This record gives sequence, structure tokens and C-alpha cells, in this order.
Amino acid sequence: MKNYRFIIPALIPFLLLSCTEEKKADGYGNFEATEIIVSSEANGKLEFLNVEEGQIIEPGTVVGMVDTMQLHLTKMQLIASKQTVHSQLGGIDTQIAVLNEELKNAKTEQRRIQNMYNENAATRQQLDEADSRVSVLKKKIENVRTQDSPVMNEMKSIDAKVNQISDQVEQSKIVNPISGTVLTKYAEAGEIVAFGKPLYKIANLDEMTFRVYVGQTQLPSLKIGQQVTVKIDDGISMKSYKGTVSWISSSAEFTPKIIQTKEERVNLVYAVKVSVKNDGSLKIGMPAEMWLNKQ
Repeated sequence: MKNYRFIIPALIPFLLLSCTEEKKADGYGNFEATEIIVSSEANGKLEFLNVEEGQIIEPGTVVGMVDTMQLHLTKMQLIASKQTVHSQLGGIDTQIAVLNEELKNAKTEQRRIQNMYNENAATRQQLDEADSRVSVLKKKIENVRTQDSPVMNEMKSIDAKVNQISDQVEQSKIVNPISGTVLTKYAEAGEIVAFGKPLYKIANLDEMTFRVYVGQTQLPSLKIGQQVTVKIDDGISMKSYKGTVSWISSSAEFTPKIIQTKEERVNLVYAVKVSVKNDGSLKIGMPAEMWLNKQ
């Protein structure tokens, strides 16, 4: 009979190793970032769009422009119309000045005849005629003044239209909203764009958001502001990052299909967001693990 006394002791370490449960991460998920799609706010030909995929752009940078020639011509036309209307206002002021001078002379004549009438040197008819002339001139001045209001309103209307055109010109500029990296470019110079057409997508990749899903048992161990360890694959080993819990879902959901764990898919999990500083290695959609205790 064969002797197995030496074989069995040699197999014991391997049996113990296989029975030892492999330690798992506390959560699994993927990296994401807040992506912004910059769209056109005007209609027309895209004169230029100075963005390229992978380019880092600062906020407030003018990266493109939609043709504004027609807006410029319309604005020049409105300014010319305003000058024409303003000239009418100058004519009204001249008429009022002439009538005021006539009224001044009529009042002087009225006082003279009033004094003569008091001394019985003028008739009642002469006094009535002097009073009537003063009254007529006052009515003429008021009538001319009423012509001033429509002209002023028309000038205000033209100013409002000019301001509207100026605002449309500003909207024709493509201004980058945030500091970030261009992810996708959707348009090229020379294309005809319409209001709302996507031009490019940008996201701030300096700080990534790791959306991780944890089970109910791990949930009590997490709180907002807590420091955790996030690991990604790095060849045959794992690369670690420091992360901060920024959000914890208040409701449970079924395990997403993209999350591969040993738990059954019917188990409920909670979504957690962890902020992680990016050293350039983290990419949108990259899978990772979360460890509550740094390894």
C-alpha cells in the first residue's frame, strides 16, 4: 500500500489558503465629471471656433463668433433713424422758443393796454383783444409741447431696439463658461449654426467624482466629509488616491448592471459620491474601488 503520510501535510497550506476568503473592497463604481455642452446663442455662419479636443480653456475666454454683419447693419440703420427723429425734436424746440418770444411781447402789450384802460385811455375791446392774444399763444405753446412726447417715445423705442441688437451681438460671441478640458468638438468654422446647436463639450477634470455603490451594511460607516481610499488598476497592482465623501443618496436602488460584485443583483445599494483630485490618470467612466480603511 502506498504511503500518503508526506503528501497530506504538504497540502495543508494550500487547503488553508483556498479556504481563506479574499478581502473585498467596500464599494465599486466609476469616475464621472460634470460635463457642460456649450451651445450657440445666435443664428448664422460660424466665423471661427478655436477649440480642440484635449485643450484646456479658462473661463471667460472668447473661443468663437457667429457672423454679426446683418446685426451691425440693422444697428446702423436704427442709429440713422434716431438722428432723423432727433432732428424733429430740434424743430419743436425752435417753434416753442419763437412762441415764447411772441408770448413775452404779447404780455408786455397786455400790461400796457391794461394800464391805459385803467386810465380810460383804451377801450374794453382793445383789452379783450390783448388778453385773447396772450391766451392763444399759451394754447399754441401747449399744443407744440404735446408733439414733443411722441417724438421722445419714438427715440426711447429706437434706443431699446439698439440695445437689443447690441445684446444679440454679445450673444454671437462663444464664451467659454468654466475652466476645463474640451472633451468633444461638434462644429467647425464655416458651418451654419442655429440657436441651441451644440458646439463643444467641456468638463473640469482637475477633480473627479467617483460614484460608488455600497450596501446597507457599509452605509452606517460613511458620512459626508469622511476620508476614504479609492483604488484603480495599475498594471498588476492597484494605485491609491485619497477621496472625500461629498454626497450620500437618501434612497436605495437596485445594483447597477455595471457594478460587478459577489452580492446578488437583487440586493439594494446606496449611491455615494467621492471627490478625488486627479493627477491626470483618472478618466471619465474608469472603474474603481472604495476602501473605508486605507490599505
